[in-house]
Amino acid sequence: MEQTMEKKEELCALMDELAVTDLMVAFSGGVDSSLLLKAACDSAKKTGKTVYAATVHTRLHPAGDMEVAKRVAGEMGAVHIVLPIDELEEAGIRDNPVDRCYLCKKFLFQKMKREAQKLGVPILLEGTNEDDLHVYRPGIRAIRELGITSPLAALGITKNQVREMAATYGISVSERPSAPCLATRFPYGTRLDMAVMEKVDEGEGFLKNLGLYNVRIRVHGNVARIEVDEADMPALMAHRQDIVKTLEALGFVYVTLDLKGFRSGSMDVGISP
Repeated sequence: MEQTMEKKEELCALMDELAVTDLMVAFSGGVDSSLLLKAACDSAKKTGKTVYAATVHTRLHPAGDMEVAKRVAGEMGAVHIVLPIDELEEAGIRDNPVDRCYLCKKFLFQKMKREAQKLGVPILLEGTNEDDLHVYRPGIRAIRELGITSPLAALGITKNQVREMAATYGISVSERPSAPCLATRFPYGTRLDMAVMEKVDEGEGFLKNLGLYNVRIRVHGNVARIEVDEADMPALMAHRQDIVKTLEALGFVYVTLDLKGFRSGSMDVGISP
């Protein structure tokens, strides 16, 4: 924890340097961007500058994300901006290419940069952390190409340290599990169908309501492959019949539990970072 507090001081010092101007934070409502937004807002209060929290409104993210983002932005005292987009049609990712994250991030951040320029905001921040730099995250290339500032990664702040810092701030989403876009539930090269993604979202919502923490439904044709933390497997099996019934009603023929358990980026197996 001592090292985390040192990192927190470094983050605050960096934000004090940046907050001599208005700032915009790419804000999803997740713990990374929430920590970033909190630090930015605290520093801006000292300088009298404005912090904008820019959230993209997209159907590719789980239901409820927008409500969370709006609430947390309000808790921080940021000006919340919602940018409607349609990645499937506008970012060229309909067929879920291997570089989907790159294409999508480039499209999203170009739109955010234009919004920042309209508002006269010179700095756009985003929440990539140190751990993200060591796994397959093609979106990071787009972020670098566009000159977006990534304070957490720049300071070497890990995901665990992000959560620890968020807890010290009392940020309401400090323990919220990660919620990547629904396209990550499908193998690369799969034609992305909004109706199927909505079924995945509904199925994951059902599982989360059972008290499971990390939940993914990976889709392989008519097979639903469920990933949960190993510690949650007994709880999942206790509701086996209800889960099967629910997922079959959503159109899945086969319902399976992945014995490897939850792991972020499991569809990226075999792809080099």
